[in-house]
Formats: sequence, structure tokens, C-alpha cells
Amino acid sequence: MTTPVGPVGPRIPEAVHWRRWAILGVLMLSLLIVVLDNSILNVAIKTISTPAPVGLGATQSELEWAINSYTLVFAGLLFSAGLIGDRIGRKKVLLGGLVVFGIGSALAAESGSPAQLIAFRALMALGAAFVMPATLAVLMNVFEREEQPKAIGIWAGGVGLAIAIGPITGGLLLDHFWWGSVFLINVPIVIVAVALMLWLVPDSRDPHPGRIDPVGVALSVVGLILLVYGIIKGGELADFTDPTVVTTITAGLAVLVAFVVHEKRSDHPSIDVAYFRNKVFSAAIAVIALVFFALMGVTFFSVFYTQSVRGYSPLQTGLLMLPLAAAQMVFAPRARLVVDRFGVKATTTTGMLVIAATLVAFATLDADTPIWILEVVFFFMGAGMAHIMTPTSVVIMQALPREKAGSASALSNTFRQVGGALGIAVLGSVLSTSYRGGIEDDLAALPAGLRGTAGESIEATLGVAAKLGDRGRALVDPANDAFLHAMHVTALWGAVVAVVGAVVVGLFLPGRPKEPQHSADEGELVRADS
Repeated sequence: MTTPVGPVGPRIPEAVHWRRWAILGVLMLSLLIVVLDNSILNVAIKTISTPAPVGLGATQSELEWAINSYTLVFAGLLFSAGLIGDRIGRKKVLLGGLVVFGIGSALAAESGSPAQLIAFRALMALGAAFVMPATLAVLMNVFEREEQPKAIGIWAGGVGLAIAIGPITGGLLLDHFWWGSVFLINVPIVIVAVALMLWLVPDSRDPHPGRIDPVGVALSVVGLILLVYGIIKGGELADFTDPTVVTTITAGLAVLVAFVVHEKRSDHPSIDVAYFRNKVFSAAIAVIALVFFALMGVTFFSVFYTQSVRGYSPLQTGLLMLPLAAAQMVFAPRARLVVDRFGVKATTTTGMLVIAATLVAFATLDADTPIWILEVVFFFMGAGMAHIMTPTSVVIMQALPREKAGSASALSNTFRQVGGALGIAVLGSVLSTSYRGGIEDDLAALPAGLRGTAGESIEATLGVAAKLGDRGRALVDPANDAFLHAMHVTALWGAVVAVVGAVVVGLFLPGRPKEPQHSADEGELVRADS
């Protein structure tokens, strides 16, 4: 049985249709704060790792958890957030999510320890989980089907805008204020977004929503936390055979298997596994996870490369990332034109191969590589990402009926966030393990109590070296060399993941359609809901 595409003619009320572009602007502002927060944090992680009073003295493991506490709560709750929005109204959950996000941001700005920062970041994620799927769900309900690819392209370009604004804003704030200002900046944006949303955005819901699945939510959150914690712990110990690491990772995988079994048997699952019978839908979801797996790991180590190895300030680091953001802003809204000409398969496969090539390029960077080369790499990375995210988002959102837009958006964003979380955990652990192995011999001359701390990250090594004065200067060059080697290894791992993504889309995503907007093609995409 194939889900009908919908009746002929417009289904959007005229009053809503008339202001649809203004509504899209408000949705992008809401999206901006969610993405902005992560891009700002990427610039601030070096400052936060600096001992008080400048920062919080966070270790690399604590930095990863400051990112992953947000990502895991976000990903774990997106299933239910999408269902709740479909059930009680997307505007309501958008407003509630924005308010919680704003409160969490204000509390995070006043954190007195890494543990507090991790906890308040989780609170921010609770709000963000209700914001992200609702923005795309509202978009699908204010634009007719023929305009949806264009609107989604502009929406995806908003991510590029946030990537551009975030690091620059973070750099400016860190140059003039304390580290907490990178979170406090979210509060005025939330206030403006809430006011505009009350004025412009219509409410919508699914007339036949499903029930909430608390068991599924609990299993997904617990499973992800155990899995990622085990991976981070393995990198921290530089030993993935440690009993604690093996036990934790195994337990996480077991809980996630139980989650899948439960979802198959439940009459009101958080995620309807029948959606994944459609190979096109499954491939689009998988490639989103894979591309963010690769990219989030790169973002994590590139900040340390530019600031710790190259000596750039947070603001300069933000400016260096402009080509990546500019490429996304330019190409994301236009990617649909490439898809119309060459098809989804050719567009996304090329995009994944471009991502893989840029990661290989990272493996060639050195301490004195001309900085324009890094800029070119960032530009092509942004261009590749734009030609992946827009086509796959359109495939996913049009694969389900309009009434299930919240669920489709939640699935897309969940796999993106899970992929990003695992990317930070896995590639961050590869980075940490490789760095520790490279610097270990040079730390042998240090007192036993300092070796463990100094070996955690390049920032930890440089911090210990600074305290030792002249005696510590001998550690700077070995630290840079060890980090560069670790970065090269990590980038090549990311490139392998990107190539896997290229194979997936090359095998399963559709080629160039004979008639791009033909209803028969659309019918093929929505068979997953049968």
C-alpha cells in the first residue's frame, strides 16, 4: 500500500501561504541558536580547558562530555519531541523548547566547574530537542510540495549562516568578556525568536498522532550514553581493552539492541522501523549520520590545530572558518538545481567524495603549512556538505506524509546528532590515544604525578610546560609534533568513514529522474509508510 501524495491543489491556508517566507525566517532564527551554540563552543573549548580564572580547567574528556552531554540528550529525546510536536502542536513545543534552552544557556554561563557546565548543557539540549524537529515540521506545513526543496535548501543554508556567525561571535566575546558570555549570548536571541514566533508562526499537528513511548526513550538514552561513555573512556585511558571500557561499550550495544527489539514489538514506537524498509529513506538517514560522524570529529581537532599549534586567537579561528560557512550559505540553497540536472545519487556521492578528499588534505597539514591551504580545504568541505545535506533532507522529509513531518524531522536530526556524538567520541578517542602514544616518551622526565595530566591533550601538555618555566619549553615542539601526527591519523579515519558514506549513497539513492516532480516518483519515496 502506498501513502497518497495528497490532493491536487494547495492545502495551505491563504493567510499562511502569503507570509510563508517570513515564517521561514523565524524558523531559521530558532534553528540559529541551536546550531550557533555548538559552533560557538567549538571556538571556546580551548579557553574552557585553560585553568581558572581564565577557564574551568576542563580535561579533554570533560570537553568531550560538555559537547556530548548536549548531543546525547538532544538525540535521545528527538524521537519523543517529534511525536509530542505532532500531537499537541509544533508551535507549542517550539516556544517551550526555546524557553528551556534560554534558561539552560543562562545557567551554563555561570557554571563554576566542568561538571556544572556538563549538566547545564544537558538542560540546554532538553530545550533544543523540541526546537530542531519542530522547525522543519512547521516548514513542511507552510510550503506546498513543489516549494519544499527550495525552502529546505534555504533552511540548510541557515546552518551555514550559524556556522559563520558562531565562531566569529565566540571569538569577539572571548576577546572582550569571560568564557560564559558564549552561552549568555543565546538569551537575547531566544527572546526575539519567541516574540516573532508568537506573532507569525501558525500551529499545526498530526490529526492521528501516536502515543509516547517512555520505555523506548529510556532505552535509547541509556544505550547511547553507555556506548559513548565507553568510547570516551577508552580514549582517555588509551586502552580499549580495559575491562571497564569493554563492559561499558558492550552494555551500551546490548541496550540499543533491546531498544530496536522493543520498537519492533511496540504498538506505539518512538521510531517506526517500517520506515527503514525503504532503501532510499534508510540510505539518506545513514549518510547524514556518516557525514556528521566525520565532520564533528574534524571540527573538534581543528580548533586545537589553529589555536594550540598555529597560535591563532579564538576570533582569528572563527574568521578562518568563514570559507566553510560561506560555501554552505552559497551552495545549500542551490543544491536542488544540481539535483534537478544530475540526480540525487550523483550529487550526494560527489559531495561525500569531496568531504573524503578534504579530510585526506587535513592529513597533510603541518605546523608551517600556508594558511590559505586550510582556507581552501574548509571551502571545499562546506561545498561538499551543502550538496549532501539539502538533497538528503528533501528525500527524508518527502518520504513521509505531511502529517508525519515532526517524526521525519526527528529521525533526520536524531541520526545527525548520534553520528556527530559518535564522531566526537570515536575520532576524539583516536586523537587522544594517538597523542598520548606520541608524547609518552617525552613526558618520562616529568614527576610521576604530572605525567598522566600532561598526556591527556596538547593543551594539558602546554599547560604543564608553562608551569615548569624554562624546563618546560622543551615539551612544546614534541607536543606539537605528537598532536600533528594524531590529527593526521584521525583525519584519515574520518576520510574512511566519508568513503563508506559515498558507497552507501552510490548504491541506494535514486539517480537522475526522468520527471523530477512526477507523482509516481513521489509515490516510490513514500512507500515506507505503508
